[in-house]
Amino acid sequence: MPKRNPRSSPGDPPQYPIESVDNALKLILLLGEQQEFRLTEAGTHLGVASSTAHRLLAMLSWRGFVRQNPATKMYGPGPALTTVAFSVLRRMDIPRLAQPILEDVSTSLGETCHLGTLEGDRIRFLAVAEPDVAVRVASRLGKSYPAHCTSTGKALLAELSDEQFLRLYPNEQLEAITENSLTTRAALTEQLSKTRLDGYAVNRQESEEGVASVAVAVPVSSGLRLAINASAPVHRLPARKTKLMDPQGPFAPADAMAPENQCGKGDPLPYKQPPEGLFPDVREANTDTD
Repeated sequence: MPKRNPRSSPGDPPQYPIESVDNALKLILLLGEQQEFRLTEAGTHLGVASSTAHRLLAMLSWRGFVRQNPATKMYGPGPALTTVAFSVLRRMDIPRLAQPILEDVSTSLGETCHLGTLEGDRIRFLAVAEPDVAVRVASRLGKSYPAHCTSTGKALLAELSDEQFLRLYPNEQLEAITENSLTTRAALTEQLSKTRLDGYAVNRQESEEGVASVAVAVPVSSGLRLAINASAPVHRLPARKTKLMDPQGPFAPADAMAPENQCGKGDPLPYKQPPEGLFPDVREANTDTD
C-alpha cells in the first residue's frame, strides 16, 4: 500500500489506489511547499528512481502543470496549474469573507481599512470599510498602486524570498508617486528588512500626500498574498503610534481562507481588538469638521 502523506492526503486511501496518479499529485502538492525543485528532489520526495520521476514530470509538463526552466533545469508551476488555482480563488469571494473583519477594525480604530493583494510589483485593493466620520481617507477599492509605495504592498513584499523580490525588481530605480516615495531598490530592501523585524509595514505619505498607514500580512492557507491596512490622515497617525500595531497581538487577523470560514460556513472571521490609543479619538476630533 502506498505511503500516505498525512498533510496532503487526510483520511483513508481508496480501495484500489493508482500509484502513478498519486505520485503525480504529490509532485503538484510539492509545488505548494517550494517554488521549484530538481529532478533528483522529485525522485527523493516520491521514493522512486529519477527515471520514474522524469516520466511523471514529462507528463505533467505536457499537460502544462509544470514547466522546466531551460537554464537551471528546475521544475516550477506551469500555466495550467496557475490557471486552475486562480479560477478556484476567483470563485471564493474573498472580499465578502474579509468584510466583517474590515468593518470591525474600521469601527474600532475610527479609520479606513483596506484588504489588498499583490499583483506582480503592484498592489490592488479588493475590499474596504470606511468609518462614520467626516474626515477620513477615501476608499481605494479596485485601485492599483506600485507596491513599494504602500504599506500593504511592503507588508507583502517582505514575505517574498530574495529570488522572488529580485524578479519583481530587476532595476535599482523605482517609480515615485510623491516626493516621499521610495525611489531605489536599496531603500526598499532596507525598509523590508525593518518590516520583517517589526512584523508590520508603514507608509508615510508615500502613495498620497497627507496620508499614513500601517499594514500587516494576513496568513492564508490558499497561498494567495493578502494584507490588511489601516489608513489615516498623517496627523492622526504619528510615527510613535505605529509601534502599537503588533501583528502577533491585538490586530492579528485570523486565517481568512480557513475552510471553516469559507462559503458562509462557521463563525464570522475572528480578529483581536486593536489597542486603545493606536489612533487619537477621531470621533471627538471630527465633531466640528464637515
